Amino acid sequence: MTLEKSIRHSTLGMLRIPNFSDIESASQRIAPYVTRTPLLRSPILDGLAGAPVWLKAENLQLTGAFKLRGAFNALLTLDEETRSRGVIAYSTGNHGQAIAYAANRLGIQATVIMPADAPKTKMDGVRRYGAIVHQYDRHTESREEIGMQILQRTGATLIPPGDQPDVIAGQGTVVFEAWNQLQEEQRPTIRKILVPCGGGGLAAGTCIAMSSLAKETEIFAVEPFGFDDTVMSLASGKREKIIGNNQTLCDALMASIPAELPFAVNSAYLTGAVAVTDDEVKQAIRFAIDTLRLVIEPGGIVALAAILARKIQLNGEPALVVLSGGNIDTDILSSILAT
Repeated sequence: MTLEKSIRHSTLGMLRIPNFSDIESASQRIAPYVTRTPLLRSPILDGLAGAPVWLKAENLQLTGAFKLRGAFNALLTLDEETRSRGVIAYSTGNHGQAIAYAANRLGIQATVIMPADAPKTKMDGVRRYGAIVHQYDRHTESREEIGMQILQRTGATLIPPGDQPDVIAGQGTVVFEAWNQLQEEQRPTIRKILVPCGGGGLAAGTCIAMSSLAKETEIFAVEPFGFDDTVMSLASGKREKIIGNNQTLCDALMASIPAELPFAVNSAYLTGAVAVTDDEVKQAIRFAIDTLRLVIEPGGIVALAAILARKIQLNGEPALVVLSGGNIDTDILSSILAT
């Protein structure tokens, strides 16, 4: 499906699809506030994958996840009067921590709406960065409805994790930055890119960036089994919703339906999407610690898990894998390492 056709079949209304210039501008705008994370290589991983693989270590980003890029870009575009009324975000953790941290740096009051069963590490992080946490039951309450009530009461601005052009442009700087790093090192052109996918903002930013940098590069979204709504949606050609109370270790990727703005982009540009199981995620986490000496959270490692489980064959072609976050509860990490 073309991007134009995807937009016509959506109800995006006034939301604007970001473009490559937006990503370039976002990269310059957020540069003083975020970390230029490293690209890593492992001969062992290259051998297992049968191809050179570069790992974009966004787990080493401030707040421990790539979400900080979109948060800063969105907040930095707000005028002073809008900032004075505060911002609201809903999040299972990483977007909330990013908004809380960025708001704190910029002197903005933030409220983050989080499910009561969100990882303690992430909820503590949101509070530590000075934001107000509003908890809800993800099975019986709607975070969108709660957010609307707070908006009407306070006049604050909602910064959603997916359906926000400035957030998507900020997330697109992950791969834009990686591409520039590879060019600086005179590395071969990346032929495949794998990114974790929840609502789809990171995948959409990646697609927009690569549509200008190297449109022949294949881009794959990776989701946890049971929350593979993008896999289902790409197959049907429309946004599909996960039914039932499914469970996954990947708390950061528990979106039940693709965000509309990212899906308009992803349905037009993604090469495909695959799902990985919790067992495959656990194996990847152990591999990252034993071989890479990196601590990656379950949702942040699904793209690497897809490589290790051979869900996507590289066929000898250079690949980029985004490790999107490292915020894992110590109890969960201990449990994974003990098995």
